[in-house]
Amino acid sequence: MTTSTNGFDAWDLEAPISDAIKERGWTQPTEIQIESIPHARKGRDIVGQARTGSGKTAAFGIPLLEKCSPTGSIQAIVLCPTRELAVQVSEELSVLQGKKGLIIQTVYGGTDLEKQAKILDKGTDIVVGTPGRVIDMSKRGHLKLETISLFCLDEADRMLDMGFFPDVLWIFERTVNRNQTLLFSATFPEEVLDAADEFLTNPVHVMSEDLVVEVPEIDQYAVRIGRANKLWALGRIIGNSSDQSQILIFANTKRMVDLIVERLGKFRFRSVGLHGDMPQSKREKVLNSFRDATERIVVATDVAARGLDVDGITHVINYDLPDDTEVYVHRIGRTGRMGRKGESWSFVSGKEVQVIDKISSTWGLTIPFVDPPSLPEGRERDFVPKREDWDEVSDPFGMVRVKMSMGDSKRTRREIVDWIVSEARIPEIAIGEVSRDSKNAVVEIHVEKVAYVIDVIKGRKFDGLSLNPEIENA
Repeated sequence: MTTSTNGFDAWDLEAPISDAIKERGWTQPTEIQIESIPHARKGRDIVGQARTGSGKTAAFGIPLLEKCSPTGSIQAIVLCPTRELAVQVSEELSVLQGKKGLIIQTVYGGTDLEKQAKILDKGTDIVVGTPGRVIDMSKRGHLKLETISLFCLDEADRMLDMGFFPDVLWIFERTVNRNQTLLFSATFPEEVLDAADEFLTNPVHVMSEDLVVEVPEIDQYAVRIGRANKLWALGRIIGNSSDQSQILIFANTKRMVDLIVERLGKFRFRSVGLHGDMPQSKREKVLNSFRDATERIVVATDVAARGLDVDGITHVINYDLPDDTEVYVHRIGRTGRMGRKGESWSFVSGKEVQVIDKISSTWGLTIPFVDPPSLPEGRERDFVPKREDWDEVSDPFGMVRVKMSMGDSKRTRREIVDWIVSEARIPEIAIGEVSRDSKNAVVEIHVEKVAYVIDVIKGRKFDGLSLNPEIENA
């Protein structure tokens, strides 16, 4: 049972903030709030490990709001990796301040710069923004970084992933009168740790206990496939889904999101993209149409999919595998909600098998390698034509192993190479190692020449023998 001795009441917060917390119905702080708020209120620098949903906005927001006064001069700044998160943080701070009267302004790209500039010029106490637009406003003289005393960096690891860290450091270096820094991140890559060491003074390190990741109970599959045929496999999965299915496809870049949407459209699969370069209004429209099932296939980057909570998602497809094993768990957790059935599919190139192994071992998952679904009953043609993909069967040096039936031929490896060079008219450097046993020879041929060489060998005879060349997977 919550009492005043261990709840928010125990901290004797400023009246407007305390009243706002009570209006929200909050009585007991979360773990990250318990660990952070008392130290931050004393002016200590904080390094906090917590993810979205842990209550971290209030963990840095309550001390930040207490330290600011409604003067119209910028006293605090919160940097966020995305427009969505900046808006979310700003709204949370506005609610938490109650009737204190602080002016909180969001500053992010994709909207009218001049309009934001005019609002800043009228006076602002707290800025919540994305790095690029904050730098723009600073260079134009609308945002005076030297007046800031409290600096907060939210989701530092995401900043790093998105390539914003140089911008973050640029802003850091210009908040010359900063006397308190709060840094929050779900993970701590080396660059984030280096920044913490450089810019924070004797910080308190705190961690949220909710960093334990719950792995959803859904059917997970991996498909060994090269990039050239990912769309073919995707077509098989979509083609076997029902009209009520909702499918979320993850790609690692905005460019790939656009390409997948374009290519699916060519094969009569309607889909919509979701990534950071889209205007805010369009992203919200896509999210709403996915929630109400007007759109059933969405292709998204991880950043754009943050906050995408749709209970009806039936399939999650990793068109590109994530680099981070935890990101994989978050992706697949989009499906199988509320007790519903869900499944995830991951496309894995030969070089990425170890990534799936790492994901499986880290989280104790069983992710079997399977073939893509068969064509639905009654359908004879593929939804997307399959292509030859020599890159997928080549080794790291670009060599493909071709097995040939040699019968009782006693020809040496040197003679086999000379024959291929002569018949196919290719440079000898395109041929690698040659191995032989009593019946077969295996010849390494460079990926750029292998299709042509196989065609030539099929049409010729060696010592009166048909060699029947075929790919041998290493």
